[in-house]
Amino acid sequence: MGLSVTISAADARDAEHILKLQYLCYQSEAELYGDWSIEPLTQSLDALRAELEEGHGLVARLGDEVVASVRARIDEDGTVRIAKLIVHPRMRRHGLGGRLLDAIERHFAAAPEATSPAKRFQLFTGHRSEVNLRLYRSKGYAQVATKELGPRLTLVTLEKAA
Repeated sequence: MGLSVTISAADARDAEHILKLQYLCYQSEAELYGDWSIEPLTQSLDALRAELEEGHGLVARLGDEVVASVRARIDEDGTVRIAKLIVHPRMRRHGLGGRLLDAIERHFAAAPEATSPAKRFQLFTGHRSEVNLRLYRSKGYAQVATKELGPRLTLVTLEKAA
């Protein structure tokens, strides 16, 4: 490739780039479930900015281009809720999603702003999202719950101890 991918904290200036990437990345999920009204495809720029302010976000850059991202926040009980781990389609299958997941976990394991220490990491994905499920399981996550959201989608919640 010539350039290496760098991971850093996301800030408000990254929000528009993240939103565009999120829209691109969730097309395959929408197609998989036959539902283009899923929240990542309808989220507003203001809502994304609020998520970044309320929690912590990371971006992966190839040169100046944002090619991957993840967001998370910690609850009062010490549960780190990881969300919207996205990787540009052309950058998939190179370990970038795993690197971002490791980086967000490291951040919250040592986060000085946390009101309580991280006790567990939790995330969710759809039941048909086999690539996602495989990645999360390879990183030590185990299924703890399912929730049927409709005839086409069941959310699978996975977690692991911090």
